Amino acid sequence: MFPQEGYKILEPPASYQPIRTPARKLLATPTPLGTPLYAIPEENRGQQFDVPKELPGGLPLMKPEDYQYFGTLLNEEEEEQLSPEEQKERKIMKLLLKVKNGTPPQRKTALRQLTDKAREFGAGPLFNKILPLLMQPTIEDQERHLLVKVIDRVLYKLDELVRPFVHKILVVIEPLLIDEDYYARVEGREIISNLSKAAGLATMIAAMRPDIDNIDEYVRNTTARAFSVVASALGTPALLPFLKAVCQSKKSWQARHTGIKIVQQIAILMGCAVLPHLKSLVEIIEHGLSDENQKVRTITALSLATLAEAAAPYGIESFDTVLKPLWKGIRSHRGKVLAAFLKAIGFIIPLMDALYASYYTKEVMQILIREFQSPDEEMKKIVLKVVKQCVSTEGVEADYIRNDILPEFFRHFWVRRMALDRRNYKQLVETTVEMANKVGVADIVGRIVEDLKDESEPYRRMVMETIEKVVANLGASDIDARLEELLIDGILYAFQEQTSDDANVMLNGFGAVVNALGQRVKPYLPQICGTIKWRLNNKSAKVRQQAADLISRIAIVMKQCQEEQLMGHLGVVLYEYLGEEYPEVLGSILGALKAIVNVIGMTKMTPPIKDLLPRLTPILKNRHEKVQENCIDLVGRIADRGAEFVPAREWMRICFELLEMLKAHKKGIRRATVNTFGYIAKAIGPQDVLATLLNNLKVQERQNRVCTTVAIAIVAETCSPFTVLPALMNEYRVPELNVQNGVLKSLSFLFEYIGEMGKDYIYAVTPLLEDALMDRDLVHRQTAASAVKHMALGVAGLGCEDALVHLLNYVWPNIFETSPHVINAVMEAIEGMRVALGPAVILNYCLQGLFHPARKVREVYWKIYNSLYIGAQDALVAAYPALDDDGDNIYSRPELAMFGILTRFAEEFP
Repeated sequence: MFPQEGYKILEPPASYQPIRTPARKLLATPTPLGTPLYAIPEENRGQQFDVPKELPGGLPLMKPEDYQYFGTLLNEEEEEQLSPEEQKERKIMKLLLKVKNGTPPQRKTALRQLTDKAREFGAGPLFNKILPLLMQPTIEDQERHLLVKVIDRVLYKLDELVRPFVHKILVVIEPLLIDEDYYARVEGREIISNLSKAAGLATMIAAMRPDIDNIDEYVRNTTARAFSVVASALGTPALLPFLKAVCQSKKSWQARHTGIKIVQQIAILMGCAVLPHLKSLVEIIEHGLSDENQKVRTITALSLATLAEAAAPYGIESFDTVLKPLWKGIRSHRGKVLAAFLKAIGFIIPLMDALYASYYTKEVMQILIREFQSPDEEMKKIVLKVVKQCVSTEGVEADYIRNDILPEFFRHFWVRRMALDRRNYKQLVETTVEMANKVGVADIVGRIVEDLKDESEPYRRMVMETIEKVVANLGASDIDARLEELLIDGILYAFQEQTSDDANVMLNGFGAVVNALGQRVKPYLPQICGTIKWRLNNKSAKVRQQAADLISRIAIVMKQCQEEQLMGHLGVVLYEYLGEEYPEVLGSILGALKAIVNVIGMTKMTPPIKDLLPRLTPILKNRHEKVQENCIDLVGRIADRGAEFVPAREWMRICFELLEMLKAHKKGIRRATVNTFGYIAKAIGPQDVLATLLNNLKVQERQNRVCTTVAIAIVAETCSPFTVLPALMNEYRVPELNVQNGVLKSLSFLFEYIGEMGKDYIYAVTPLLEDALMDRDLVHRQTAASAVKHMALGVAGLGCEDALVHLLNYVWPNIFETSPHVINAVMEAIEGMRVALGPAVILNYCLQGLFHPARKVREVYWKIYNSLYIGAQDALVAAYPALDDDGDNIYSRPELAMFGILTRFAEEFP
């Protein structure tokens, strides 16, 4: 039968072997494309064909580009015919292929074998196979990461045997130091660091020496970075003599350039750890400021800037010798060299005392003001950064900034073009905010407030962001009435005229200004609310969302201005928009309603709470995280403050809806849900809510059960434990693991939350915990131990020692458990008992096993004794048995005293 159009016959590929493992059933008869397998009658289903997961011999599948490296593994030669060297190479290649392309278990065993047999394989065969793989251009990030991991592990084992291969390894690893990916850079540093420790400083210097004056700048750059890693691994002092020689090289400027770059990279990599060597490093590179080569002068200034940045706020005395050449330099240089010199001065000035800083700032400011008009983008960034550093330094007066810097600064920098380059934009905002910190809000805002109505939106956004940061930092107290009008007018215009998607800047700016002005906003609130209402009706979802978000930002100010009627009106408007279809917008509307309910109170809220809450119940079913979180917060707030406005039946309905919320992925939603359970339980009494929650312990999903147990504990805390405990303990009689574990977990949370109140209930729950601590199920014992811990910590010092000792007798036999979770819970329970019963009691339990003949028993007891010793070392002294003082058995340490005691004990009771 020939296939018709739209039909397809699937046949096994010729290269595939018949069945080895079960695989998908492929259709052998014509069936319309897209028909699901279960819809096809059994008799029409074709044969099974295996899609191989691996090559013969247990090797993982190869990619086409792997064949040139691993192709020889496919030759079916008898391994016996190969020489021992060839067999070793073949073994290494097999392991590398498994690491590169294998499944996680294959990879793990292959890595282990490579590591363990590294010295047996030898450095030569290993690196001759690994390094070419890393060099191939098609290698993926994950594969590179795995091979780098192999090198890392192998280096530890080979140690000094790697010396002949240092250069080869560096050629492959150095490019990682300038990789775009942060983790690749970290890996590169890690390997070079381990390589330095294995090979030693002399070998590293010998291997990298030829690359220092290489013609290729790329090679010099990576070499400098590699040297900085060697310095951090082996200590900077070890490298200083070599650096001094390189930086003073007469042969080539490239060597001097690389030497000084190494110092810069050391400062970047080590940060404040350069402080002990700062003076030496500055002395090594200072002559570069007057070098005849322009590139060397530039890199010297940049290195000094980096050293000063790393050392801040210390180390000014180390830079004494370079201040004069820097000062001469900024007067004689232009272009990139000047930019580097300015950068160095910018980082050195903040290290100075106030008096010197003021003097030097005034000196350098003449050059900076001249460079304000430079067209070079890089120069602009550096000038802005230096201005910011100078302005923020103590000793620079506000009047000087106001009169000498501000006019030129605003004329040259506050232009539309600056808003288009992200880095310039950021730097300009930061510098302007720093100036405002010195000269005050009015001076800065007064100069840019008119630009809120500029035609360019990116520029308006930059102005708004600056105003927001300035006002948030300094408040609005020195903004006069005229400036206030201009500001409100400007932010309203900027808010209404925005078209871009990035709405946060305008929103934050508007919120910051309104909150800073406080009651002074009252005359403008009708206009602001009019704008919000108009925008809530906009066809664009983003605009509606932003308008709702703005309400939640300014609700507190409206309350300060006593505009409750206006807020009530906004509440009604928002209530009408609860049918919003876009979940992001609906989330913001609920957030705005929550803000209004918070400030206006339950009684004055319009619409009334009894109308609002039934509208919220169906919204709880919405699966969008933002909607869920805001809706639950709003319901929780109503349950907390205005539960009496809503009938109990409605609250029970909400309880059932909230149970679904316990499955949410976001922790914030689950937290809000369990808190709301507490409020509802407080409002309508715990019985009905508890019945709902206890039923929920029977479900399969663990997350749901855990959140239910937390909710039960919160109900117990808000409604007193005696309302919850009887029902909870009764539920433990249900012979089902999930329910019993849920009850125990609830008890654990409950005693954690109620703390000291636990003393009234400890005797009631002791029989239940006894039963759980004797249960065959591990999880029962683990959760019960956790409950015992919280109980013991809560009732410490409240006279419940008899019950706690009784429980300790049930906890103690579990100290030999091997499951990590169980042993962790048991050890924590014993720690809790140490706090409640005192360390002497626990020591008496401990003494019996410290010198047990079986090592595994001893280890457990010593582990407990050690934590006891760490936690209550001083209190143990009184608990060691007294010995008759014969003059030769005074032990200086508790362990020795213990040994003496137990020796005497063994003698008396053989």
